[in-house]
Amino acid sequence: MRILVVCGAGASSTFVAQRVRHAAHDRGLPYTASAGTERSLPIDLDAADIVLVGPHLSDSLERIERDAAARGVLVVLLPEDIFTDLTGVRTLDLIEDALRTQAAPAPDPLDA
Repeated sequence: MRILVVCGAGASSTFVAQRVRHAAHDRGLPYTASAGTERSLPIDLDAADIVLVGPHLSDSLERIERDAAARGVLVVLLPEDIFTDLTGVRTLDLIEDALRTQAAPAPDPLDA
C-alpha cells in the first residue's frame, strides 16, 4: 500500500507520513508513506494507492478526488486535529477504515 500525505507546503505532511510509516511497521503492514504538496499532486498520484489530504485543503477536495478517481486512487480528508496523532496509530486507523469501506460491497437496492 502506497500512502501519499498531501498538505500545502509539505512540512506537516512529512510528519504525518513518518508517523504512519512507523505505525504500519509496528503492525507488520507493508505500507509506505510519503509526503507531497498540492502542487506536486498531479505527478505524485501516479505512485499512490491512497491519498491523505490535509484538513486545510478541504476547499480543493473535490478536484483532488476527481484527479485521484481517474487513477483509481482513494482519497481521505484528514480531520482538523490529525496533527495531534503523535504515534500515527489514529491516522493508520483512518486508512484501514477507508480501505474497508472501499472494499465493502454496495448494498443491493432490491433488499430494501
